Amino acid sequence: MPVVVVESPAKAKTINKYLGSDYTVLASYGHVRDLPPKDGSVDTENGFEMKWEVGADSRKHVKAIADALKDDNNLILATDPDREGEAISWHLEEALRKRKAIRKDTPVSRVVFNAITKSAVTEAMKNPREVDAPLVEAYLARRALDYLVGFNLSPVLWRKLPGAKSAGRVQSVCLRLIVEREMEIEAFNPREYWSVKAVLETPRGKRFEARLTTLGGKKLDRFDLETAAAAGLAVKAVASRALSAVRVEAKPGTRNPSAPFMTSTLQQEASRKFGFGARQTMSTAQRLYEAGHITYMRTDGIDMAPEAVSAARDTIGTLYGADYVPDKPRLYKNKAKNAQEAHECVRPTDMSLTPDKIKLSEPDQRKLYELIWKRTIASQMESVRLERTTVDIADDSGEVALRATGQVINFDGFLKVYEEGRDDDEGEDSARLPQIDEGDALKPVAGALEAEWTKLSEKADKPVTKSEGARANDAAILSTSGAVLGLQHHTQPPPRYTEATLVKRMEELGIGRPSTYASIVTTIQDREYVTKDKNRLIPEDKGRIVTIFLLNFFRKYVGYEFTANLEEELDDVSAGDRDYKQVLAQFWRDFSAAISETSELRITEVLDKLDAALAPQLYPPREDGSDPRICPLCGTGKLHLKTSKTGGFVGCGNYPECRYTRPIGGDPENLTGDKVLGEDGEDVITLRSGRFGPYVQRGEATEENKKPPRASLPKGWRPEDMDLEKALTLLSLPRQIGPHPEDGEPVEAGIGRYGPFVKHGRIYANLPEVEEVFTVGMNRAVELIAEKAAKRGGGRAAAKPLKELGDHPEKGGPVNVMDGRYGPYVKWEKVNATIPKGTEPADVTMEMAVQLIEERAAKGGKTKTARKKKAS
Repeated sequence: MPVVVVESPAKAKTINKYLGSDYTVLASYGHVRDLPPKDGSVDTENGFEMKWEVGADSRKHVKAIADALKDDNNLILATDPDREGEAISWHLEEALRKRKAIRKDTPVSRVVFNAITKSAVTEAMKNPREVDAPLVEAYLARRALDYLVGFNLSPVLWRKLPGAKSAGRVQSVCLRLIVEREMEIEAFNPREYWSVKAVLETPRGKRFEARLTTLGGKKLDRFDLETAAAAGLAVKAVASRALSAVRVEAKPGTRNPSAPFMTSTLQQEASRKFGFGARQTMSTAQRLYEAGHITYMRTDGIDMAPEAVSAARDTIGTLYGADYVPDKPRLYKNKAKNAQEAHECVRPTDMSLTPDKIKLSEPDQRKLYELIWKRTIASQMESVRLERTTVDIADDSGEVALRATGQVINFDGFLKVYEEGRDDDEGEDSARLPQIDEGDALKPVAGALEAEWTKLSEKADKPVTKSEGARANDAAILSTSGAVLGLQHHTQPPPRYTEATLVKRMEELGIGRPSTYASIVTTIQDREYVTKDKNRLIPEDKGRIVTIFLLNFFRKYVGYEFTANLEEELDDVSAGDRDYKQVLAQFWRDFSAAISETSELRITEVLDKLDAALAPQLYPPREDGSDPRICPLCGTGKLHLKTSKTGGFVGCGNYPECRYTRPIGGDPENLTGDKVLGEDGEDVITLRSGRFGPYVQRGEATEENKKPPRASLPKGWRPEDMDLEKALTLLSLPRQIGPHPEDGEPVEAGIGRYGPFVKHGRIYANLPEVEEVFTVGMNRAVELIAEKAAKRGGGRAAAKPLKELGDHPEKGGPVNVMDGRYGPYVKWEKVNATIPKGTEPADVTMEMAVQLIEERAAKGGKTKTARKKKAS
């Protein structure tokens, strides 16, 4: 029985079902070998020889395959049909030969199938081949390049930029895209402009919207109405004219469906429609592929096998009718330059298996399968037929002109099944217009825009004002008739990248390949160079610093054109048109020289250069014209770029006297830098801002004391209200309440990760308010700890009352007499009032209890108020 090796156990299970008992199907569990992360794994002095190592997790899988070959002397390598799959087959064969599991007479063949279906697998078995050497060499070149860049450049970052974690050949270029987009946004200056629209009515009583396009006989450009005054005049001009339709043009049009999915477009659409990250999309698609539901998901190809096209057309005819099947099959031209990854598109293996018929337990798989099925079916459907109408409206003199546009869909075609999502509003006017004939008089509709005006008025910064012929506020101007509205707009900065738009941009630039997009986008987030907020990618200060460093000292290697050209060279290698060792030698010659030059630089030199490069962002001009580098806190120190383990920041040159700091992307006028609160003995007490918010600290970190005492500000405590006394109170925590009455072990009060608490041994009980940490007594602490212990099913049960007096006569809530370590006491809610000596618990009345509670509350309230005042 031949031994067939695939990559995953799920895939092995499915294929074993198709091949039957005549084959032994085993899984390699992904990559078998890799370069160990140490110096010399790629020997640049000896022809870039690479020293591979079988991973610890892979050894048992390689052994299992070797053991199987003892009985079945025939190896069939059936890993994925791409460069990575070819590399795994090569690694596996090399590892088995090294173990001498493959003998001289052992036949070794390679088979590939684009889908895990019975027909695809059995057909592949009939057409074996050898491992593709050019594809393996392309993989070797990529892996060597990634190693040389990462292993040589990352240590430079560690030495020069504390906190930087790594750099990568494609990863750093991807990060550059995100950082440069953020800098564009920060440097953007919005420009004001206005537009004017009107609601008009046809002679048949139908309403529609039109926008102003001509004023004073001149066609309006975007910024011709720059001010509210200009817009007000335009509103009055439109409102005062008699208007009619001067031209009505209706043109037939069509919309064709999008091509089927390839890897990058699948990632983009799953991000738009479901908010999936690239990695989530690929892992979900992987499971669908291994289960035999879709074709291979890593591909640059958009063409479809003829039998799949035929099946799609049959399904369309069955489900939607012959009108939706075009006369000829649609053919999509493959855009991939790299033939090795230009497999079929990502499509369902069985077109007739509609999303409602397929049984998938995971919601992500159901969503993604439905998306792939709809896109594939739509790609072979009839075009949308529509009619686009344009109506030009003007007064008799031609001084004022408006335009209305709209469209009518006459046949929905592929839209019956699917419409592609959009990254941003493309501004297509899809409103349907009523019947309008040339010469029709068109009247403004009184009051039609009142509701929109009212909404804008509620949001406006300035109160509504009335002027002749119009009403105005900060955002809009409405004619007195309520039919014409002027709207204020501002130009918008370019949007931050989403994972979808980032992948699209990388694809446009020719950076990376479909199989790498998901891992690259994931890596820059794992390195904490980038965070994701509401699906938008935002660079952290650490990511900015790394990018600016690379742009200043390794600009060539984070260049878009250089990276894209290198990808093309690697594609040439995979096609057998270029020697991969020549590519490596050419790259290493220049790159090693750049590394050597940078290694001689001191950190101060690096920081000075980065400080100068970032100056426009770090120190923007101030309104008062003063030097933007002067510290806003002390007024004398000069601001400089500094680095720490958590990234870069701006700090005052007068440190440690002035501890002003702010993030790289922070507000230049922010005055909440580190602040000296005072001294306690020989220690300086400071208020600082950290990763998890503001905190106070005693002293400085030294070699002997690497972690000086610190305490975070509790919820509700504002940094601007902190003083030395409050800081010392926080730093004194946890507070010792006393020994527990049962076992003598200490009872403490403090503030932890989950808020204020009391603690006895391993039992923590929450306190409802922060201030109670400083006032809670033993009786209440013991009671809370006992209640917590009872809930956990251990320790002593909650204390039982000695006497129940009933509900408080004025404020409600039970009043009870309890037994405590210091004698009996009266309890009402959080107030514990000790009973005077000589008074028996049985003799306590409600009147007496209420008086004791009021006295204790007054006393406690006074103490509590004082504490609260200090900590507010």
